[in-house]
This record gives sequence, C-alpha cells and structure tokens, in this order.
Amino acid sequence: MHELAERLLRTIRKQEFVRPGDRVAMAVSGGADSLAMMMLLLELRSELGIVLSVAHVNHKLRGAESDQDEQFVAKLAAEQGLELFACKAAIDRNSGSGLESAARKLRYEFFQELTRTGRATRIATAHTLDDQAETLLLRMFRGTGIRGLAGILPRMQLQSDGRTCGEVVRPLLGFRRAELREYLNARRQDWREDSSNQDVTFVRNRLRRRLMPQITKEFGETALEHLAELAEIARAEEELGSRYSLVARLLREGERSPAALNVEQLGTLPLASARRVVRAWIQANAPETGISFRLVEEVLELARGPAGKKLELPGQLAAGCARVLRRRRQELVLEASTNRAENYEYTLPVPGIICSPELGKRFEAAVVEAASVPEQFRQELLDPARLDQNIVIRNWRAGDRFWPGHTKAPRKVKELLADRHLTGREKKMWPLAVCGGEVVWMRGFAAPKAWLAGSGKAVWIREK
Repeated sequence: MHELAERLLRTIRKQEFVRPGDRVAMAVSGGADSLAMMMLLLELRSELGIVLSVAHVNHKLRGAESDQDEQFVAKLAAEQGLELFACKAAIDRNSGSGLESAARKLRYEFFQELTRTGRATRIATAHTLDDQAETLLLRMFRGTGIRGLAGILPRMQLQSDGRTCGEVVRPLLGFRRAELREYLNARRQDWREDSSNQDVTFVRNRLRRRLMPQITKEFGETALEHLAELAEIARAEEELGSRYSLVARLLREGERSPAALNVEQLGTLPLASARRVVRAWIQANAPETGISFRLVEEVLELARGPAGKKLELPGQLAAGCARVLRRRRQELVLEASTNRAENYEYTLPVPGIICSPELGKRFEAAVVEAASVPEQFRQELLDPARLDQNIVIRNWRAGDRFWPGHTKAPRKVKELLADRHLTGREKKMWPLAVCGGEVVWMRGFAAPKAWLAGSGKAVWIREK
C-alpha cells in the first residue's frame, strides 16, 4: 500500500468519514486532485468495505474542453469498472462574479439528488490543504468571523425536504497538492488541466498564482499548514460556541420561517455570541445577503433601538426586490421591499413551485408522506384528495375568513393577524392559499380540520 494511501486510511478511520457498506460517489473532475483521490480510494476500497462510483458534472464552460474532460472521466471509470453518474449543468459565462458560486450550487444539487435517490450515501470531494489555506485568506481579505475562519468543513450534511439524505466528506484536507501529483506521476497516471485555472480574472486564481507562491517563498511551506491548523482551531471554537443552550436555541429558531429573531433574548447574550447568532440567522433566512462585520454591528444596533426602525440589507431578490430588516416590539423580522402593487395572486400547481417577487419567496406545493415531515409542520399538511390540481396563493383580502385547526369557529383573517400583533406591510402581505373559494392554508397557522391530511399522502405548502 502506498504511503499516501496509509495516511488516508488513518485519516478516514480517525474522522469516521465512511463506514463499511457505504456507497461513496467520488466527485471527479478529471483534474489531478480528484484523480488522486479516486486512485487512493480504489486502493483502500477492500480495506474500508465500501462501494465506489464516480460523479462528474459538466458545466460546459470551456466548450469542447469540458466535453473532453467528461469523456476522460467516463473512460477512466469504465477502465476501473466503476459506475458513472454524469450530469450536464451548463452555466452562462456571462454570469460574471457569480460564476463559481453558481457552478458550486449546481454541483451540490446534483450531489443531493444522488444521495436522495439512494445511488450514494456519501459524496467524496478532493479539497486539499492548499484549498483550505486559499479559502482562509480569501475570507480574511473579504471580511469574516470565527465561522468563516473555520474554512472548508471536513464534512457537510445534504438536506432534502428538511431531512438529512447524505453527506459530503473531504478526506484530503490534510494533503498537499504537490504530493498528490507526485503520487499520480509515480503511477504514470495522467490528468486533465483546466485552462480556466490560468484565468486571473478569477480572484482565487490570482491568489493561487501570485500570492501563494510569494507566501511560501517568504515564510516557508509550513505557512500554509499553519493556516489549515487555524481553520481547525476556529472550527472547534465555533462548535463549542454553538453548544451554549441559548445560542443553540436562537440558531434553531432563526432557521424557521417566517424569519424572526427574539430581541430580548439576543440582548442577554455576550457580544461574541450575539454576533454569532445574527450572522447565522441572516445566512439561514437571507442567503443572498453579503454579510460583513459592519452589517452584523448595524443589525445589533437595530436590535438595541426602538421598535419601528428598519435596515435595508445588501443583495437583491427577484425582480429588483430588496431585503428589509424591521425592528418590531419583541423581534427582528425580514421583509421584502418592492414598488410592485400591494396585492399579489399566483396559481400554484399541485405539485409545483411559483415565485412571489412581492415577498421575495418561492412557494412549493410538495406531495409527501405525512410521516416524513417534521412533527412541528404536520398540523399544516393538506389532504391531497380534497385539493384541486391548482390552488391560489395570494395575500389576504377584506372579508377573508379562516378556521385554524383546534379552534371552535372560523374567524376573520384580519383578527387572526391582529392577535399576533402584526402591523403594516407585513400584515398586508401575509400569504394564504385558496381552493374552491375557501381559505385552506395560512402561513403559520394549523390547517382547518376538514382539510387536514391523514397519515398517508399529504400536500406540504412551504416557503423558500
């Protein structure tokens, strides 16, 4: 067994990246790092008791060159007798600065699909120690906190319908690019070079080609290892901080929709913990927002101020909408600011998805097994046998009435919202669903008893 394979085996066992019987799909681009990972895991396959396959995503960014990468990977997988899962996910090069993040999003959606459908239980990616060092420096230059300093995480859960469906593991985070190339050269295994890695219009390429060589020249190769160690330290600190009971509870509550953050509880936290909660809350509920130290401080200042104040967040939603953070009496809430007409109305297929620019939300009607839905949402599930193929999503209108489950009689929607102390535009734009002229669903309320799903199939209306 090669020395690198022995090191990798120790790493995998120490961090429990895989278990016997796992179906591991290796994300292979054709480049040296992913190819080395593939060859190393093939060496360890019997020892680990795992089933290997290859996952490849062709973003069509380099025309024929991208297709040749795919053909190269397909040929190699066939030679090794490995099942290949290939996906064509083209990206428009005119996407500009969002090109890399758009590509990453599509790749991870593909990984999620592989694990959700049972074709893999884990996805292995070939991020290296060099990638970790580059990521840390980029985040430091752009502005970051402890969470950002944690860098590339060794593992990441994949979610589908609110449940964990698999995991991404990164077993090479302790390995250098150079030693992986030496390993391939010793095996006389060639690889593909991505010509776009020479394009210094990408920030990471500028850092990789210009700054990293200068750092190692001035401070030695161990400088990159020390950056990777810093990431490990920061990751441990982040995990420790997240375990404080109140911080953990606020983080969990911050991931729920509609987005609201309790101001009183936030004010009881130490400053470092409050910053942690605000950053995580914005990331969970407004992922399009560019988070900076200054923004976190502005949010905390808003939380300390009087009710009624608001703060416009950076980043745009669909149709030019912006996110607005408003200080209410007891909480901070996120709203979408737009110049569109106040009323909105959309036909939502069942199953299907529609977008509401007025709210900056997507509404999905998903047909699911009721037992698979987290318990706190089951009271909102609708009986598919009673619903039409299409339902209407709109904001409430004067005269609308709704009968929440476990209540004695229907009430005016206006009164139900007033009971929750909702005011202004947030109250005006509150969404509901209509079927057959009746309000059958309303955000944050239990479904009417007559429309509530049983223990089998159910329709789950969700905002994203």
